[in-house]
Amino acid sequence: MYQPEKLKTRRKELKLTQKDIADRLGISYQAYSAWERGVKQPSKEKVKQLEQILDVPIGYFTEFEIVRLYNTLSDEGKDQALSYVRNLVQKEQCKNVISISEKLYEYHVYEKMSAGIGSSVYNDQNYDTVYFDEELAHDFASWVSGDSMEPKYKNGSVALIRETGFDYDGEIYAVVCNSQTYIKRVYREEHGLKLVSINPKYRDIFLSYDEDPRIVGIVVGNFMPIK
Repeated sequence: MYQPEKLKTRRKELKLTQKDIADRLGISYQAYSAWERGVKQPSKEKVKQLEQILDVPIGYFTEFEIVRLYNTLSDEGKDQALSYVRNLVQKEQCKNVISISEKLYEYHVYEKMSAGIGSSVYNDQNYDTVYFDEELAHDFASWVSGDSMEPKYKNGSVALIRETGFDYDGEIYAVVCNSQTYIKRVYREEHGLKLVSINPKYRDIFLSYDEDPRIVGIVVGNFMPIK
């Protein structure tokens, strides 16, 4: 395959003009210029003359460099080169191929629940669609915002909730009170619910039974979305 860009590059390396080469070939400047622009291709005889004038190996203007170099190798060298190139190709394919066998599951994630100060979003019907590579049982999902439940529940992760009501003290529940939703460890006390964060820098929250707090369900899992 004729490569006009190599012809131009080599000429400039030798600091020759198009007219210089055209005169040595006995052709017009316009004819030579057409070769460099790729509009026309030189004949095999002219290619040989170009190789001599520009002092390049045979095939320099008509073969890709990798092919030209390959052809100079011994049989053993050719085998080694092929093995190396095959390994490179395999590595590149592994980087770029996404397995079509991997199944992703869709989750509807509602506006951010609070893992810090609470968020009035339990009845909000707006949701984002995200994907994860496992199908996890849940009744609804919500974003976790804030760091009060870290390290177990990361900011930006998805909390999965089952609407089970209260089971026992110390489990992590979604609690709704005064239009706020909390994800906390819950302890039932005589006069209300004590909400405890995992992150020790946060103080406990107390919700009096007079405020009608409602334990929506237990948090059964969480994940960081794949996309």
